[in-house]
Amino acid sequence: MYTNILTSYNEGVTTITINRPSKLNALNKETIQELHDAFDAANKDAKTKVIIVTGSGEKAFVAGADISEFANFSVEQGGQLAAKGQELLFDFVANLSTPVIAAVNGFALGGGLELAMAAHFRVASDNAKMGLPEVSLGVIPGYGGTQRLPQLIGKGRAMEMIMTAGMVDANQALNYGLVNHVVSQEELIPLAEKLASKIMRNSSVAIGAAIHAVNAAYEDGVNGFTTEIQEFGKCFGTLDFKEGTTAFLEKRKADFPGK
Repeated sequence: MYTNILTSYNEGVTTITINRPSKLNALNKETIQELHDAFDAANKDAKTKVIIVTGSGEKAFVAGADISEFANFSVEQGGQLAAKGQELLFDFVANLSTPVIAAVNGFALGGGLELAMAAHFRVASDNAKMGLPEVSLGVIPGYGGTQRLPQLIGKGRAMEMIMTAGMVDANQALNYGLVNHVVSQEELIPLAEKLASKIMRNSSVAIGAAIHAVNAAYEDGVNGFTTEIQEFGKCFGTLDFKEGTTAFLEKRKADFPGK
């Protein structure tokens, strides 16, 4: 079905694996389109409650964009490349109502780090290295990197990472708040799956509403508190709310219908 990615489903979790090991899983145009399609399909699949995105092999999550594709682009083509990529994949992932966990194994550079940052949160293996090296090529991050990195780690640290084109290792990324957990490579996917199982105990409808409310704080001209109030109110009309509150009052475990 896909040329550059693999997808698998197990007990509520869809795992999307970028699979171009000879290119260190670099993002070319075709891979970005395939990732969009796979995320879209998983998000529309009622059985999928959590999506994990990772890279194949032990060296890289995604080592960057495929530079050979755009080395000869004009100003206009460059702008279109960033606009289309953001819309098709990076903003698309960030705004999915299904939670996305990035399991970063090895290098996450440029577009790779931008994809990991578009996920709702990140876990990393201890050999992970992350950076935005674009200025070393005479260009800047174009898939949301200049916006999401400061949101996650603060302006000063983001400016340093972007200006130096340097990499941070897994522990520094943990210290910065760029990733939530660091484990060995063998433990990485099991950790992501464990976090996914904790997420799946809760209302998928409420989680989607929470993602929307959290993201609203980062949108220009949108009051996140107002979005929270609206989403909070909407929850009262859901079967999940009825089940969650009833289960609490009856001192039993909730069995959410996801509606």
